Amino acid sequence: MSMIDTEATVDFAEALAAYDPVMGLEVHVELSTRTKMFCSCPTGFGAEPNTQVCPVCLGLPGALPVVNGAAVESAIRIGLALNCQIAPQCRFARKNYFYPDMTKNFQTSQYDEPIAFDGYLDVELDDGVVYRVEIERAHMEEDAGKLTHVGGSTGRIHGAEYSLIDYNRAGIPLIEIVTKPLVGAGERAPEVARAYVGALRELMRALKVSDARMEQGSMRCDVNLSLRPKAGDDPRSPEQLAVPLGTRTETKNVNSLRSVEAACRYEIRRHAAVLSAGGAILQETRHWHEDTNGTTSGRPKSDADDYRYFPEPDLVPIVSESAWVEQLRETLPEPPAQRVKRLQGEWGFTDLEMRDVLGSGAVDVIEATVAAGAGASAAKKWWLGEIARRANADGMDLASMSIDAAQVAALDALVSSGRLNDTMAKQVLDGVLAGEGDPLAVADARGLQLVSDDGALQDAVDAVIARNPDVAEKIRAGKVQAAGALIGQVMKQMKGQADAAKVRQLVLESLGAS
Repeated sequence: MSMIDTEATVDFAEALAAYDPVMGLEVHVELSTRTKMFCSCPTGFGAEPNTQVCPVCLGLPGALPVVNGAAVESAIRIGLALNCQIAPQCRFARKNYFYPDMTKNFQTSQYDEPIAFDGYLDVELDDGVVYRVEIERAHMEEDAGKLTHVGGSTGRIHGAEYSLIDYNRAGIPLIEIVTKPLVGAGERAPEVARAYVGALRELMRALKVSDARMEQGSMRCDVNLSLRPKAGDDPRSPEQLAVPLGTRTETKNVNSLRSVEAACRYEIRRHAAVLSAGGAILQETRHWHEDTNGTTSGRPKSDADDYRYFPEPDLVPIVSESAWVEQLRETLPEPPAQRVKRLQGEWGFTDLEMRDVLGSGAVDVIEATVAAGAGASAAKKWWLGEIARRANADGMDLASMSIDAAQVAALDALVSSGRLNDTMAKQVLDGVLAGEGDPLAVADARGLQLVSDDGALQDAVDAVIARNPDVAEKIRAGKVQAAGALIGQVMKQMKGQADAAKVRQLVLESLGAS
């Protein structure tokens, strides 16, 4: 009997013709607290390795943990925003396992008593279809350290010469948000996964509990997926929902929205190939590879019993009094999806325009620019145009650019008032980004101002016409498009400090072609 290739894949449509996908998503969110979950070590990203550690987060004998109160508040606010029930009392547990990036040989987490449970998040797909993702639990825990494998070609342990460990991240507060099995999505399951993680990221940012930077690892997604035989064409039918779930795999630490969707698609295709060939799925962890858009085998997946959970003896239970919970509920922001719809209506943007704004991460900066006095269309033009171009060139996001909403609004006001044209405004933008001051100060210092003296403009137009009689004759004969050559010369003579539309008007009027 031939061996079954457990890494083979089939076409996505072929897989969905025979099987129904079921997903479970586990999203880890690092909280933006100043200190770690159980000690006073700082949490700043990018510090020198092993400089933000102490006996507690290194797990040295005799060191005792103390719970971070700000992290608990963030956990409750996250639970409330996810429509969860908040446990009146919960406790921490020890999750026992050996990893070199967890010095204690256990992780302080929550097991049978999570702080939040039984919630949901409604997510909207690109075509407006809304899918409700049910939340099993959101629990508190601490992050592990970071391993860097050196000497190999892939950055993974296989083939590496040695590994380095940075414990700065060990002990940073984490919230793990676990969904119930996502059923009934059918062929749209990968889209639902991407939309859910995207909605969750926006929610974390709106709550201001995490920067949720997936590329930096402060938000990571584990994708659990299984297939079960199809029982008809309706993935939500009672017959289909009654089919037992298949064996799942868990693709670990997927760190972009695109990759979440791609990992789901790939594992659907791989599972289907194995099952169609008569094989069985191994319950295991998998690694996602951006370069190949595929997964590879990791280790057999442990179940809860294998971790030997038991209550953490060094921490007292957390009591969430109802009055405290209600106070925290009052701090919740407008839900991101609701806010986007409201702003789109206020700004008058089309669905396509709003998708561009969302994709560029420009909602906050455009809203602030409008609040500073600019029109919505003008704010979008600046942030998604010239500023976005420069941000992309520098590998930065819009919020990190050295210009703020008030300055963009002031720059646009200089254009709207007739002080500057677009070319001059870009020069002013250069100055603002270079730290020369606010737009008005830069314009004054650089002597940038449109010439408003019609007499001076007319003199320049007359001089250019006199030097180009052949072009002038063409314009008089009806070839108005030839005016561009004369306009360009006038603008050059005026050193760009003229309104091109006004120059065009004067040229045509002077030649009787207006």
